[in-house]
Amino acid sequence: MIATRKRIAAAVFTLLVAAAPLSMALPVAPAAASEIKYVVNGIPVTSYDIERRVAFLRLQRRNASAKLAAEDLIDQALRAAEMKRVRINITDAQLDDAYARFASSNNMKPAQMDQILAQTGVSKGHFKEYIRVQMGWSQLLQAKYRQSGALSEQDVVRKMLQKGGNKPTATEFMLQQVIFVVPAAERKSALGKRKREAEAMRPRFSGCNKTREFAKGLIDVTVRDLGRILSPELPPDWADSIKNTKPGSATGVRETDRGVEFIGVCSAREVSDDRVAQMVFQTEAAKNSDEADELSKKYTEELRKKAKITQR
Repeated sequence: MIATRKRIAAAVFTLLVAAAPLSMALPVAPAAASEIKYVVNGIPVTSYDIERRVAFLRLQRRNASAKLAAEDLIDQALRAAEMKRVRINITDAQLDDAYARFASSNNMKPAQMDQILAQTGVSKGHFKEYIRVQMGWSQLLQAKYRQSGALSEQDVVRKMLQKGGNKPTATEFMLQQVIFVVPAAERKSALGKRKREAEAMRPRFSGCNKTREFAKGLIDVTVRDLGRILSPELPPDWADSIKNTKPGSATGVRETDRGVEFIGVCSAREVSDDRVAQMVFQTEAAKNSDEADELSKKYTEELRKKAKITQR
C-alpha cells in the first residue's frame, strides 16, 4: 500500500487509538516461551511475533486469527528482505521522528503511545517495525511504478487534455552527493567524529565544481555527481530537504547506512516536456489507492513465488 507518512498516521494511529483507548486496554496474556514458527528468506517469524500481530489485527478490527497474523508477518518479512536487496533503509532516527509525529497527531506524547501499545499487547517494538517496513515499502512501490512506464503516450495526452492541454512542469535538480564513509565495524566509535567533519564541510559547499577540492584533505570522503534529477524522481527520504535547499548550498547532514552524508544542490530549474508530463502523471497515478493496492498485491505475490519460506 502506497501512503505518505501522514496517511499512515491517519489510517493506523487513529484506528489504534479509537479501537483501544487507554481506559479500555485489552488484556495481555502471560508471556510464553518464544519459538521460531517460520523462516522467510533467512528472517525468523516467532510465536511472540505472531501474538503481537494478533493483538494488532484485533485493534484494526480484522480477523485476529494466528493464521492471518502469520501470513501478515510473512508478507512483512518478504518486503523487509526486498527493501534490503534494493538498499532502501529507514534509519532509526527517521523511525523515531515518524513515531513521535504519529503520537502527536493523536494528541499524545510518545510515552503515552508506548503505554497504550504495551497494554494492548502490540508492543512498541513490534509496531515500530511495522511502520519501518510500511515506509520502505511505500518507497519501493513508487519507484517500481515509475520504472514500469505504466502510462502510455495516449494516457499522457488524455490526461493533458483533461487539464486543458497544458503540460505539467517539474523542477530539474543538478545534484552532488557527499558521503563521509563509516565502516560498519567502526560505526559506534567513529560516527560522531565523522558527523562533526561533515557539519564543518557542509557550509563550505557553494557549487559542484569545488567540492572535490574541499574533500581532498579528508579521509574516506566520496563525492558523487548524481546528474540531473526531476523532482518526482527524488528519493522520498531526501525530497523535502532537497526542495528546501537553495541552489549553491547543501542539505542538512544525515546519518545513513553508508555513514554520514549531505546532498549539494548545484542548480535547479523548471522544465516542461513529454518526459516530465509522463513522470508527473505516473507519480499522481502511483498515489491512487486502488492502483497502489493492486501493485502492492502483485509485487508481494512475485516475492512469495521466489521466496524460501520454511515452516517449523
